[in-house]
Amino acid sequence: MFKNYIFDLYGTLIDINTDEWSDDLWEKMALFYSYKGAKYTGKEFHKEYNRLCKEEKARIKAVHPEYKNNVDIKIEKVFKELFNLKNVEVTDEEVLNVCAIFRCYSTKYVKLYDGVIDLLDTLKAKGKKIFLLSNAQRSFTMNEMNMLGLTPYFDGIFISSDREVSKPNPCFYNGLIEEYGLDKKECVMIGNDYKADINGSKRAGIKSLYIHQSISPEIKGKVNTPYQIMDGNVYKIKELIVK
Repeated sequence: MFKNYIFDLYGTLIDINTDEWSDDLWEKMALFYSYKGAKYTGKEFHKEYNRLCKEEKARIKAVHPEYKNNVDIKIEKVFKELFNLKNVEVTDEEVLNVCAIFRCYSTKYVKLYDGVIDLLDTLKAKGKKIFLLSNAQRSFTMNEMNMLGLTPYFDGIFISSDREVSKPNPCFYNGLIEEYGLDKKECVMIGNDYKADINGSKRAGIKSLYIHQSISPEIKGKVNTPYQIMDGNVYKIKELIVK
């Protein structure tokens, strides 16, 4: 049926719950930075973090107007600049460590959905190619993929922070297609977001499968694909689109 299976990550393969809005998170980050000589209050740290994220997004939009509102940033740039603002020098390795700490502090749980490994093993056994197309931060995502044993399954990994563009923009999809020399007719996108994954793949000329999970955005309107799993059962993906 298909040769290339393109997966979203969070809400599709990985079930995750994060909280980046709690005051406690920002107080802990400010404390960590203060340990390193970059003294912040929690409120100051959060304010500067938001400002720097906004400025970096504006910079990317100015360079790539074709991305419109679907831009993404490398969050490590923001965490490094938060040190620079306090005249504290850090290495790139230290900044990546800060990214990991931030993700740990903000994550309530992270795990695979039932059936994910079975699905990926089946695809590999059938000689299919597996790709990742995720709106995510590499500095967060690769740690989680490695921890959960997902990384070896993928023939290609496309993460929005690397490309500075995100789903549903067709530029992100086309970047993956072009880099790996794929035929769109042989590809299918699997995701849990009816706008980013399903509408986005349709705009890019790629067929798709929608799987609804508890963390999926509320559906307003039509899900533009005949392949739909509304109860979150990953095992059903094999029944629908794997031959």
